[in-house]
Amino acid sequence: MLSRSGIHAIRALVVLSGLRVGEYRGTTTVADAIGAPRNYLGKILQLLAKHGLVESQKGIGGGFRLARAPKEISLFDIVEAIEDVSRWSACILGRPGCSNENPCAVHGRWAPVREAYLQLLQQTRISDLISTQVT
Repeated sequence: MLSRSGIHAIRALVVLSGLRVGEYRGTTTVADAIGAPRNYLGKILQLLAKHGLVESQKGIGGGFRLARAPKEISLFDIVEAIEDVSRWSACILGRPGCSNENPCAVHGRWAPVREAYLQLLQQTRISDLISTQVT
């Protein structure tokens, strides 16, 4: 259910979580570490910076680092910045009046899947993924 951009964003933040305090990592280094196109990842990291998830610094020794501790950044924070998952509350068939009281044909099946997925994103933190990072 994650887009390629969402996957790259999550992987990039896992890499950035391994930096020492005050250290930055360049886009090229992060892109190489996660197998992402450099320019594409640069745009993703800039978007994450606009959402307050990473900080950027230009110049020698610059690059990106996490703006908050890994335990304070959920997958939802990341994916929401990239994919606007909050829009998933709308009807999957596009019906404006779809609700629990007036459901569409797939409402009863989609709602629990959506809720479980959103809950996974909200409850999983970057810190949960650090121990699973492959180097």
